[in-house]
Amino acid sequence: MEPPAESAQPNRPTSAADEVAEVRKLVREAQSGDLSAYDELVRRHQERIYGLCYHMTSNHEDAHDLAQDAFVKAWQAIRTFKGDASFYTWVYRIAVNTCLNHLKTKRNRTLHLSLNDLEINPENDPELVALVSERTPRRDAGLSELHRRLNESMLKLSEEHRAVVTMHDIQGMPHDEIAKVLGVNPGTVRSRLFYARQQLQAWLSDLVG
Repeated sequence: MEPPAESAQPNRPTSAADEVAEVRKLVREAQSGDLSAYDELVRRHQERIYGLCYHMTSNHEDAHDLAQDAFVKAWQAIRTFKGDASFYTWVYRIAVNTCLNHLKTKRNRTLHLSLNDLEINPENDPELVALVSERTPRRDAGLSELHRRLNESMLKLSEEHRAVVTMHDIQGMPHDEIAKVLGVNPGTVRSRLFYARQQLQAWLSDLVG
């Protein structure tokens, strides 16, 4: 009876370490000019990058264009990637900056975020959760009004504060990772989140019964 072949598994990542190694290999190939390798990097990361762009702009067309723009910029700069951070963090930083520049030119665009988006990590932001909990009077009847006010309040935040709310409260990124993306220290991320939540709570507090 022959022993099972050890090479029965296909050549694909089977663990986080394998995934990291595979991405590094693809990056090296892309840096050598292999467009198919870069296409694979885009395929692996495009959903999360698109999600970021959508939550920052609340516009599907803009999100598609900005995500594409971010990947084009990343391709043009791929040879400058040193590997100090992960490829995802690097391209995410490019996407954030692309979105921030876009928002600064369209400050009056209405932002549409759902209450469920802000409830992804309730244990991390109890102040926001309290605003949309069962304690809100006529929750069902007033839901559309709460959505409208939330959108308006998010729009009042600066682009930098909106970015940390999007990354942490909507996409669930930890403080340290956000700090790497924005090029600031984790303490700055925490202070921006605290300020943004305090502002949102103040602007929405009259809706809490």
